[in-house]
Amino acid sequence: MTARRTPRIRQLEALMAVIVNGSVTAAAADLGISQPATSRLLSDLAKEFDFQLFDKRDGRLVPSQEVRLLQPDIQRVLELMRQISDVSQDITKRKAGHLRIACLPGFATSHLPTVVAQFLKDRPGVSMTIEPDRPERILEWMIGEQYDFGITDGFFGHPAVDRQVVNVSTVCVFPSGDQLEALDVITPRDLGDKNVIHPRRDSDFFIRLSRTFQDAQVELKSSLEVRQFTAACELVCRGAGVAIVSKLDAVKYHGHGLGYRPFVPCLPHTLSLVRPILKKPSLITLEFMELFKESLEPFTTSD
Repeated sequence: MTARRTPRIRQLEALMAVIVNGSVTAAAADLGISQPATSRLLSDLAKEFDFQLFDKRDGRLVPSQEVRLLQPDIQRVLELMRQISDVSQDITKRKAGHLRIACLPGFATSHLPTVVAQFLKDRPGVSMTIEPDRPERILEWMIGEQYDFGITDGFFGHPAVDRQVVNVSTVCVFPSGDQLEALDVITPRDLGDKNVIHPRRDSDFFIRLSRTFQDAQVELKSSLEVRQFTAACELVCRGAGVAIVSKLDAVKYHGHGLGYRPFVPCLPHTLSLVRPILKKPSLITLEFMELFKESLEPFTTSD
């Protein structure tokens, strides 16, 4: 027994074109192919179906009873193929797909939402998952290829993870109206009598901050340790002290009970934009990473 071949999409398109137009000539014009080519498609399809496709009525071709039974399924198949074609074009144009982003908690509520909203505005077919967590967890996700892109700090390299470094400027933030507002820049000596809210003591940023105070022979006084710059800004707004934070976070709070000035010497906050090396990035992943890097440019430093 000879196995039946699966009908080709072009054959089904020819069949539906004749059903809609009522003749092979009109169907051929609709399909943009010759009449003999259309007839050949229909002839081959009739052989594969092993029944008559059309009856002739009043000079017009009408679908046979068998074709009428199949017609709803054929329409669904052709519609699905059109959807697949549309989605594939959207993917090529970077307007469809799903992007999984892991980030530091502060980014999930400060800078990242603005970039995401801008990215999705003209891409209705794109969906995203945003998962904030600590740097150690983000590294695990990248190694395990669970996320497409990560925003982290304190990352010094891993063979399974690609890394792009961005140095973000830092500033000293203080409560609005503080005497520090009169200064153009702020140094460790200006903070000798201040309670400095700082990041956790095992972080690279705190180690560098502490060394800066030591070099200036100024005691780093502190009674508050936090994990996130956003938490430090919230505390500063409430008069709990001052802090050295990323300019990204300071800008968000400026005018809401907080002022800031450049901190000298330069003490950049090193961000790492990471992705799995062995997982080929999608076009939308690469485009989003580029947009995110561009969004950081007003806040970066070359020092």
